[in-house]
Amino acid sequence: MSPAFEEEFLRRHSTNIHELSQDPLRVLVSSALWIDGGNWLPYAVLFTVFHATAEHWLGTLRWFAIVVAAHVLATLLSEGVLAWAIRHGHAPQSAVNSLDVGVSYALAGVIAVLVYRVPHPWRHVYAFAVLVVFGIPLATGRTFTDLGHFTAVLIGFACYPLTRTARGGTGTEHPAAQ
Repeated sequence: MSPAFEEEFLRRHSTNIHELSQDPLRVLVSSALWIDGGNWLPYAVLFTVFHATAEHWLGTLRWFAIVVAAHVLATLLSEGVLAWAIRHGHAPQSAVNSLDVGVSYALAGVIAVLVYRVPHPWRHVYAFAVLVVFGIPLATGRTFTDLGHFTAVLIGFACYPLTRTARGGTGTEHPAAQ
């Protein structure tokens, strides 16, 4: 695609405030299918490491539930905060058309839920690393995207109940019970 066509295409599939107010279901689904720019190789690696591990461990339905929850809830919260910021003069009116596409909120949620797959004592190290990786941008950049990523991480952590009966256990059961 030409750069101008790509930008317009992505904007139509973006979960920005304008598109969410017009057709929320369409953009919530379509935005999760695109990445901004053509650099897909890092996503291929990250999907292989995190999504494949989570789906194999949790099964497709529970993995997909986490993906959807992280993507949808983080999008709605971050765009809601952006709408509030626009309404109160903390962000420009033009931000209603901000480009917001990609798979990163779902990825952040999956990265976080994998904390329950990591055995003790490394689980705490992993959780701390996830909080640092996603918390530093929120503390320093404070963009709606940073908020969305951190929210998705919290959603992933909150999905513990979906991990309790996962294949191979969560690392919390007594060894004799596995």
